[in-house]
Amino acid sequence: MSEPVTGERPAHRDPDVLRWLGAYAASATGDNVYYMALSWAAVQAGTPSQAGLVMAASAVPRALLILGGGVIADRFGPRRVLLTSSGVRCAAVVTVAVLLLVSSPGLWLLGVLALVFGVVDAVLMPALGALPARITARGQLARVQGMRGMASRLANVVGAPLGGLGVALGGAAAAFGTAALLFAVSLPLLATVRMRRRPWDGAVGQDLPPRPTAARELRDGLSYIRRSPVLARLMVVIALSDLGFVGPLNVGLTLLADERGWGASGMGWVLAGFGAGAGAMSLLLTVRGRVPRAGLVLSVTIAVGAVAVGAIAYMPTLAAAVGVALAVGLLAGLSGALCGALMQTESDPAYIGRVTSVANLFNLGLAPLTFPLTGAAIALWGTGPVFAASAGVCALGGLTGLGSRALRHAELPR
Repeated sequence: MSEPVTGERPAHRDPDVLRWLGAYAASATGDNVYYMALSWAAVQAGTPSQAGLVMAASAVPRALLILGGGVIADRFGPRRVLLTSSGVRCAAVVTVAVLLLVSSPGLWLLGVLALVFGVVDAVLMPALGALPARITARGQLARVQGMRGMASRLANVVGAPLGGLGVALGGAAAAFGTAALLFAVSLPLLATVRMRRRPWDGAVGQDLPPRPTAARELRDGLSYIRRSPVLARLMVVIALSDLGFVGPLNVGLTLLADERGWGASGMGWVLAGFGAGAGAMSLLLTVRGRVPRAGLVLSVTIAVGAVAVGAIAYMPTLAAAVGVALAVGLLAGLSGALCGALMQTESDPAYIGRVTSVANLFNLGLAPLTFPLTGAAIALWGTGPVFAASAGVCALGGLTGLGSRALRHAELPR
């Protein structure tokens, strides 16, 4: 592994980072189990269209409230926000599991749970992105992003089968109970994470100036992003790459597999190729710890990855599509980690929650809204043209980064 600067503790040997990583892995696995349980319970309780509405219910409050969640993360501190929001999620899922055991409440309960998760996620996601910058040195942030990527891939691999096992053994109630247990495991780990003291916290007993209103803090955060040459352009890059990437790799891939006769197993192989590529790149970043010329590499990988995204729809065989998906995973894994690391290193710690919330607005709030548009477009024009158009949007994100001198020359700290 590359050596950190003198006096800087490597992230993979830092107890606080490892406790945070364990909490994140448990929570992310719980998320996968939760979504498996929710989708199964919704399908059993209603029609497919009603189940789809339940599954989509979280997106609305998440998109509407996530900018406010960034203000909350900066105002109260990301660890406190994560502890509170994880506790709320645990309590909500336990309540639903118990109600499913003793009665058959129907879709309304699942809809309420989905809405609660959407509201909580709007607060939790910015805090999750802001915490690494408060527990490790700036030079370790790329490595932390790699470690987070590995944990996320592991959660995806373990979570869905674990949720399926819970449903098979005890129905949706057992699966919800498993998710609640995983959320509960994250709480003591988070509680023992020590955050670095911020320079604006002031000395003990020192009088601090009154805080501005939440609306003023939100405006200040947006203004801060707009004034930063790197962050302002980085947000445009994130928005374009997510808007062009999410639809094809979710709805589009399902329709492509059906069109080509690959079936669910074929789609699974393509997704496995993507996951293997992204996981391998996360491992590389964890080992290496730093990528030189990060802004330039980020922009180039997004542009090249866009070509690979468009090419998936034109592969003549399943094996070829899996190979291209592997390339997409490698490039997307690298660009995604560099986006996160640059966003944290370029942000003043006082604004990191609000900066993260703006990025989350695009990738968690607005990008999922392209799902129905992607499906409708494929119905009209077919998979090939829609994949190509989406790749063009992704490529525009990479070209936007290459066109910005500030972002092109942005570096991660040594």
